[in-house]
Amino acid sequence: MKKIYIPFLLAIAAIFPSCDESRLDIDQKGVTSIESFYATEEGAESAMVAAYDSFCANVTSRGSAFIYSPFRALFNNCADDMYAAGSNFGDNDYMAALDEFRYDSGCEVVGNMYPAFYKAIYSCNLVIEYFKDGVDGNKTETTKRVVAEARVLRAWLHMMLAIGWGTPPLVDHLISGDVMPYNCDKDPDNPMTHEQLLEWCAKECEEAAGDLRVRASTSDKDGAVVVTKGFADAVAGKAYLFAGNYAKAKENLKKVIDSGKYALVPGSRFWENFHVEGDCNEEKVFESNFEYNAAMPSWAPGGYMYKTTWMEANIWSWRADHFVLAPHTIYCGGADGWGGLGVPKAFADEFLENDGADSYRFKTTLINIEDAVYGMEYGMEDIDKMTLDQKKASDAIGIKDVEWGLYGQSFYLPFKQLVRGTDCDAWGNNHRLNNFIVMRYAEVLLMYAEACAQAGDDGSGLKALQDVQRRAGAKHISSSLSLAEVQKEKKFEMWLEGCRWPDMVRWGQLDVAKNAGQDVPMLFDKLFRAPKSTDEKVIWQHGSESNSRFYTVSSHVAKDKGYKIGFQTGKHELFPYPYTAITTNTNLVQNPGWDEVAAE
Repeated sequence: MKKIYIPFLLAIAAIFPSCDESRLDIDQKGVTSIESFYATEEGAESAMVAAYDSFCANVTSRGSAFIYSPFRALFNNCADDMYAAGSNFGDNDYMAALDEFRYDSGCEVVGNMYPAFYKAIYSCNLVIEYFKDGVDGNKTETTKRVVAEARVLRAWLHMMLAIGWGTPPLVDHLISGDVMPYNCDKDPDNPMTHEQLLEWCAKECEEAAGDLRVRASTSDKDGAVVVTKGFADAVAGKAYLFAGNYAKAKENLKKVIDSGKYALVPGSRFWENFHVEGDCNEEKVFESNFEYNAAMPSWAPGGYMYKTTWMEANIWSWRADHFVLAPHTIYCGGADGWGGLGVPKAFADEFLENDGADSYRFKTTLINIEDAVYGMEYGMEDIDKMTLDQKKASDAIGIKDVEWGLYGQSFYLPFKQLVRGTDCDAWGNNHRLNNFIVMRYAEVLLMYAEACAQAGDDGSGLKALQDVQRRAGAKHISSSLSLAEVQKEKKFEMWLEGCRWPDMVRWGQLDVAKNAGQDVPMLFDKLFRAPKSTDEKVIWQHGSESNSRFYTVSSHVAKDKGYKIGFQTGKHELFPYPYTAITTNTNLVQNPGWDEVAAE
């Protein structure tokens, strides 16, 4: 299931500068030259492996960026279901700036992610260019398949660019470094609107699907880490959905459902989807395959810290040093945490009302502060053997920080993203070993349900929606299909999987975003800090001080410092093109509202 890594050396030295190890691999095969090796079916396979490696290294991991998870940050941080928190205001600010809409075209996350997409596209274009005519003019099943895989991967990359930037350049062939591509809607040779670019992505997948492997069964693990017909159909469906072509979206998504090659894991295993135990399971339509090798160097070019989300284990784990004892230490296998992810009370309350506290999904996604502090195992007998009443009164546990508490945090802590001990390596516990989910079957079902609702045709959309709800163990099960029901369900099911912000934009659900940064909670423990007269908006967990230990107060430091915060209509629907891209490529036109010069 884990693939052997052989870099594609032909014309790809700029992406993979170190090739000594692979040269040895080729020499051991008795091949006289690198070029002759790649002029074979085996070479075509190796070329596609390199494209997958580029996809992993540039898009779904840390890549070359000195930020912890660029893709997750870009497509999650602006949403209304999370706070970009940290030790205090100013910590983790490159993510917090996205969260509060006070970023500009010099934003580090945008500046790293935008070119990373095109680096991965370049790798796909190499495969397509060199093998589109087969080997020595002979198209084989292998060469047709690898070209199809590259086309679908390239289509997904362009789809995400379209979702983020609107009308980015379409780069469907190899170009030299001096070429300055146009925004796709301004391309003088082949102009495309935003919707047409998305439909191009869908059509690429439709045309390539016939040459792709079909996942053998729901237990086929190899079929979850390569581009298959199921993934091509899913990407086509998603692209059509975002383009507003609901009939075609239904048609393609239904193919995935009818294939029988994918299934929702049982509710009792829902948690596995987000940990190493769930890699390549029946729910995964496609995930970026992390190839773990304990002997692989960490920091060297091509090492595994460039291929994982690198310190995501830290950035989105709970702020360990603000607790007396971090309650999640044993669960995480010792991984530290910096508290960069907070849960808005409104989201947690709505989720709890919908699912109930005992649903598989709710328990996997969030955990109450009391359940964390009182219920998790500390590995210290004198604490673990305490009664609940003793723990409630003990200052040996709890939130000790008296200045910031848990900044950006309400009464439910994020749990879905929290690493388990099995997810981390031994090198500092800051690399996630589990694969990066690109598409899972639950998203397919919800997109299909939406397409049915948007088209005014129930079809089997209600069943798809109910299947997700019943697997979740949710208290609320929809009795009829409506867009509102799908929207609510998707917000809970796909939390922190890069769906909510793009959905908010296309659905126009932006009211909360307009107030971003106006009210950021700080969670305190009264045993260490009693409320002060200057505190704003004190909220006790259970309604009053007499029956609560934990409380939140409101902060708005960005506003106090004079930042312009909150979503602005006509600007923040799209990300800016990076300042460096705009100043380098004179044909690239900046998105509306982003004319200001990048911050120094």
